[in-house]
Amino acid sequence: MEVVVTKSAGFCFGVRRAVEQVYEQVHKGEKVYTYGSIAHNETVVRELEEQGVTVLESRDELERLTEGTVIIRAHGISEEIYGLLEAKGLAYVDATCPFVKRIHKIVQEQSAQGRRIIIIGNDGHPEVEGAKGWTKSPATVIETPEQAQNFEAKKGEKLCIVSQTTFNYKKFQDLVEIFRKKGYDIVIANTICNATEERQREAIELAARADVMIVIGGTHSSNTRKLYELCRSECENTYYIQTLEDLQLELPNSVELVGITAGASTPNKIIEEVQNYVRINF
Repeated sequence: MEVVVTKSAGFCFGVRRAVEQVYEQVHKGEKVYTYGSIAHNETVVRELEEQGVTVLESRDELERLTEGTVIIRAHGISEEIYGLLEAKGLAYVDATCPFVKRIHKIVQEQSAQGRRIIIIGNDGHPEVEGAKGWTKSPATVIETPEQAQNFEAKKGEKLCIVSQTTFNYKKFQDLVEIFRKKGYDIVIANTICNATEERQREAIELAARADVMIVIGGTHSSNTRKLYELCRSECENTYYIQTLEDLQLELPNSVELVGITAGASTPNKIIEEVQNYVRINF
């Protein structure tokens, strides 16, 4: 039996950079806080907490803070939160992913020019919430074809469409097409990061060949859920796990290929544990 791991499985550039910056501050002996979980992976968050890192879960908690260094996670934050950090004089390290920063720049500029911002993504996701905080007027979040079909722009209203960096690329194209058919004046920016597109493409290709597919990632990880959906559409025997402890695997002798992929917030050591377990025990 063959076990294959996709090349792009595990930490993306933005998450790796953010986690490294947290550890850098910890090693300086600073009291470190992250504004929200640094990554949507429970193992990563727990290990950082063991190093003394505290997660600030809300704006109110940030307002009460008087000391320490705050790490802005890869998902980014709103312009208002930057203002709060500056007003309070708190030390902070900006670990916002550069691909997310690009979205902030686009929506800020396009909304200043009078365009209504449409964000294709998951409403409530921290990246989307941060991006909404850079527009000059309220943004609209679209996640489903039904929402896109029901959307109506005001007469003469111009639009700008961006995407959550980890959104399903095919779904993004499908939703954009619905807007195109409405005949609106639209600026379209495909802001899905290259790593996400590559990760999804590799997962689909491997799942199409595999007898069993294992997708590893946190329960709150949007990009991992999308990977699972994509793999499940190609391989019926697809498992979604956080760690090796979650893997309840029974493989018949007919299984020839087990595929493994992982979300952008999954540490390599977890991927290696699952990979080694499957190779040794089956």
